[in-house]
Amino acid sequence: MSLPLLLSFIGLCVLLAITPGPDSLLVLRFSIVGPRPGIGAAVGSALGGIVWAVVVAAGVAALLEQSAVAYRALKVVGGIYLVYLGIRTFVEFRRNRKRAAADPVVLPDTRQSVTVRSAFTAGVVSCLFNPKVGLFYLAVLPQFLTEVTFVNTLALGAIECVIAATAMILLALAAARAVDLLRSRKVRDRLEQLGAGILTTLGIGTAASAA
Repeated sequence: MSLPLLLSFIGLCVLLAITPGPDSLLVLRFSIVGPRPGIGAAVGSALGGIVWAVVVAAGVAALLEQSAVAYRALKVVGGIYLVYLGIRTFVEFRRNRKRAAADPVVLPDTRQSVTVRSAFTAGVVSCLFNPKVGLFYLAVLPQFLTEVTFVNTLALGAIECVIAATAMILLALAAARAVDLLRSRKVRDRLEQLGAGILTTLGIGTAASAA
C-alpha cells in the first residue's frame, strides 16, 4: 500500500470513529456508571471489530453478502441483544430508585451492578452481531489495497480498530468526567432512562429492518 492510500484510509477511519453509532452509544451508556466500564465497553467493541477483520480477511464475510438469510438472522440476534441491554438498564434503574427511596441519603448508584467484565462483554457481543461491520470491511478495505491478501486486509482492519478504540476510550473518559461534574440524582436518572430507551429502540429497529 502506498503512503497516500494509507493516509486516506486513516482519515476515513478517524471520520467514522467520531461519527455516532451503536458502539459509541453503548460506550456512553456504560460511561454513565464510571470511566472503567466505559473503557471496558470500548475495548470490547474494538476486539469485536478485530474479529470481523479476521473474518473478512479469511473471506468468510462474503457469505453474509451472498446469503440474505444469514444476514437477516445475524441482524435479528443483534437487535434482540440491544433490546436486552435496554431492558436490563431499565430494570437496574428501577432497582436503584427503590434503594434510594428506602434510604434517601444514598444516591442511586449502578457502579455495584455493572462490572468492567460485563461492559467488555457487551461491547464484544454488540459488535459481533452487527453484520454491517463485516460488510463495511468487505466493501471498503479492498479499495485501499494494491494487493488483497490476508495479511494486508488484517493490517488495515487492525488500524481501523485501534483508531476506533482510541476514539471510544476518549469518549468514555470525557463522558465519565461530565457525569462526575453533574452528580445530581435527577441528571443521572434522566441519562440512565435516555440510554436505556435509545438502546431498546435501536435494537427493535435493527431486528425489524431484517424483515
